[in-house]
Amino acid sequence: MAWDFETDPEYQAQLDWADEFVREEVEPLDLVWRGKQFTPPDDRLRRVIDPLKEEVRKRRLWATHLGPELGGEGHGQLKLSLLNEILGRSSWAPVIFGCQAPDTGNAEIIAHYGTPAQKERYLRPLLAGEVFSSYSMTEPHAGSDPTQFRTRAVRDGDEWVINGWKFFSSNASTAAFLIVMAVTDPDVSPYKGMSMFLVPTDTPGVIIERNIGLSGDPLGGGHHALIHYEDVRVPADALLGGEGQAFVIAQTRLGGGRIHHAMRTIGLARKALDMMCERALSRTTQGSLLADKQFVQGYIADSYAQLTQFRLLVLYTAWSIDKHNDYRKVRKDIAAVKVLMPGVLHDIALRALQVHGALGASNEMPFQQMLVAASVLGIADGPTEVHKVTVARQVLRGYSPSDDLWPSQHIPRRLAAARAKYAEYLEHEVGNQ
Repeated sequence: MAWDFETDPEYQAQLDWADEFVREEVEPLDLVWRGKQFTPPDDRLRRVIDPLKEEVRKRRLWATHLGPELGGEGHGQLKLSLLNEILGRSSWAPVIFGCQAPDTGNAEIIAHYGTPAQKERYLRPLLAGEVFSSYSMTEPHAGSDPTQFRTRAVRDGDEWVINGWKFFSSNASTAAFLIVMAVTDPDVSPYKGMSMFLVPTDTPGVIIERNIGLSGDPLGGGHHALIHYEDVRVPADALLGGEGQAFVIAQTRLGGGRIHHAMRTIGLARKALDMMCERALSRTTQGSLLADKQFVQGYIADSYAQLTQFRLLVLYTAWSIDKHNDYRKVRKDIAAVKVLMPGVLHDIALRALQVHGALGASNEMPFQQMLVAASVLGIADGPTEVHKVTVARQVLRGYSPSDDLWPSQHIPRRLAAARAKYAEYLEHEVGNQ
């Protein structure tokens, strides 16, 4: 029986190195080149980040979740979770370690469903950190309901012609290629009538109408694109996987993406908790430290318990993915993690902000950014409400209705059954009285 909560010493040494490396070498990038992590670097920036990536490769921590045939170490999801807890503190760290979203999910589906030619053209440079990619799925009118998608791809000889609109295609403006989900057969169920296409961003007809930012970003800023696909022609071999396989492919990608977001969220939430504790031990008011105030002690205790519970569920889910090697078999737990994730980050960041007072609400501390990130996590890769439905349905599959008018745990019913079970002894007992 193997059941423990320890990391093997060799990998723990790697994690300890990563922790110091991110703190000393990578987190400063977040301050000097804020928001530039998905912009193709110029020569000056390359002189900074390329040596950092090389250090990661030397330590054999580059894209560790991928197999050796794809340039990784094949560590799987559990080890990736432990590493991502560290990387989640920094916006730049996933890029430096070769495991940034959305590229990890995009790489995964190309690895699973791509042809050798597609892997050479798109996957190899993506895994090498030479290019970025974008997942172009959501549509302006459809939100979280892909059955309402209207973007069409029509076969025309040896080409596909794509027309439609996509919304919130993250990093499209700096990506080398897009993975586009489009209706290829409108006469069948949407679950069988959509396909995926690999589309170079510079293909004629790919029109980025505008970039959309998050709360606090200036209008026209940000990295999430509204894209108009207008008579975009791609060759027949741009089809990813088989025709009509888009939903199957999407679940492969989104399952991984959701758990990876959760792993990184642990690191970000822990950063908020660290700042809260430091502030509580540094600030005196009304004659004593904030750490001595019961309200603040409550914030710290609630945050620690909330984060620890969440972390254990994430680690268990990552372990389950490694065990089954099938996201579908872990669907319930992935959805549960997705439900909890925004609340954990929101609650801890808000408490930390409160402990910092006016400084916490200012742009000189990162708490407002964390709160915006928490709201995004409640929407990206499917809204919280949809995942709650998934969890409930999956849980209910393990139960059956009562076969009687009364619940199976109805005490009078159980008492009658218990008396019948021990009738011989009860009769003997009565006879002796």
